[in-house]
Amino acid sequence: MSSYDVIGDPAFFGKVWAEDYDDGTELDPTPAVDFLAPMAGGRRTLELAIGTGRVALPLAARGVPVEGVEGSELMAAKLAAKPGGANVPVTIGDMADVPVTGRFALVYLVFNTIFNLVDARRQADCFANVARVLEPDGAFVIETYVPDPSQFPGGKRVQALWADVESAAIEVYDVDLAAQRFVSQKIIFTADGIRLKPHAQRYTYPGELDLMAERAGLHLTERHESWTRRPFTGASKGHISVYRPM
Repeated sequence: MSSYDVIGDPAFFGKVWAEDYDDGTELDPTPAVDFLAPMAGGRRTLELAIGTGRVALPLAARGVPVEGVEGSELMAAKLAAKPGGANVPVTIGDMADVPVTGRFALVYLVFNTIFNLVDARRQADCFANVARVLEPDGAFVIETYVPDPSQFPGGKRVQALWADVESAAIEVYDVDLAAQRFVSQKIIFTADGIRLKPHAQRYTYPGELDLMAERAGLHLTERHESWTRRPFTGASKGHISVYRPM
């Protein structure tokens, strides 16, 4: 079993990241919720890789009936323990399989998480299975960064994250540029020792996502640089893409 198979397993991700996943986050869910709520229109909505509910809980507070798929029981437990979390149904399973029944007006996958599927075939499976559960007038919304291989000269990168009186941290990347995959290690140094937090992704360019969608019977209807609908350009570092059934 490769490092990608181990680190890319969602249960392993939860074991490494769930404990402090919400600590110190600067990610404001409001712009995403403002974008998604009107698109849901008060109808059944599904978040893939729902995690600890950063987006799902405020979306549900707007009256949207949100459900989730999550590969980590630890992450799902953190969601359930939050106010309102017990009212959000979560199916434990692989998001690429979309292991739910019935149809949804909106399915969404945020914060680059489709890249956590470290095999191109599983990314394509995700599109196909989302298409299977979408209403005819439904939408699949994805948020990702735009890959920039120039950030990894020679497929390597070491980045200083912070240093203070009590701790310091670096992040080390090993990138397979041909396969569009990387393994990273966040290495945290404290007086108590060293802590390792690995992560793996297969990054995908917007055009490749569009092709996966097309093969699944979906087509791109909107692409923006941000949740506030700033225009997407060749200089954009991220994108919000909306796919609908053909």
